[in-house]
Amino acid sequence: MARKIKDELCPGENSWIEGIGSDGELKSNVIKTDMLITVGGDGTILRAARTVVGQAIPILGINLGRLGFMTELRSEDAFKRIPHFLDGGGWTEQRSTLEVMVSRDGGPIALGEREYQIALNDVVLARGAKPRLMQAKAFVDGSEFTSYRADAVIISSATGSTGYNLAVGGPILHPTADEMILKPVAPHVGLATAVVLPSTSEVELLIESDHDSVLSVDGFLEFPLQIRDVIRVKHSQQTVFFVREGSRQRFYDTLTRRLGFASGIGSGRAIFY
Repeated sequence: MARKIKDELCPGENSWIEGIGSDGELKSNVIKTDMLITVGGDGTILRAARTVVGQAIPILGINLGRLGFMTELRSEDAFKRIPHFLDGGGWTEQRSTLEVMVSRDGGPIALGEREYQIALNDVVLARGAKPRLMQAKAFVDGSEFTSYRADAVIISSATGSTGYNLAVGGPILHPTADEMILKPVAPHVGLATAVVLPSTSEVELLIESDHDSVLSVDGFLEFPLQIRDVIRVKHSQQTVFFVREGSRQRFYDTLTRRLGFASGIGSGRAIFY
């Protein structure tokens, strides 16, 4: 579909960059880009967002997946609606992100090519290959909060609240909110409910597991961790922009439709489809 969009709507040789490629390769190509169009689902957007985070280059998502919480267009509407956006139509929505760092023996360790990573969706501390519970002590703003023995601990942004967090019973935040959510997955010990934290908070997770554990950033970047490693997560000053159309208050209507249900008008019941 991406090739078809190029051929029919963006025929100019210099108006189109196809394929995500490596982060460095795409970042060098998008410097003079006005809009980044993704064709796929939320996973495609998460990967593409890494190339434009912190830049005023909005993303227009075309959904080929099942839910597509971050996408704006259905595939069947794409060819009719894309020219509207290319001509400057619609409005821009700003999403907050999270910054994550890991310390070992008192100093930061490299997460890929740098000492921190940016997450649009979530940061997850999970158990490794062995089927044993992950153990971690949680601190909020330097104060000890609770200890977890669980399958995982999720720290999600407002964007990520409709992802893994929602799947395990966490709350939903409006996508433009700056708050973050701390949510354990299948906890055996520790606070079982989710906690919504302000954007000024910093969360630390001290790993107490004596077996392998893994840090996952947005579901596709993974880093092995060791006992006594400390994960630090806070609100990032870098943001991601999305192109939208229609009412700015339509999030909740869109949410119910994408979850597979909608309110029955005047019927006092829910319609599931």
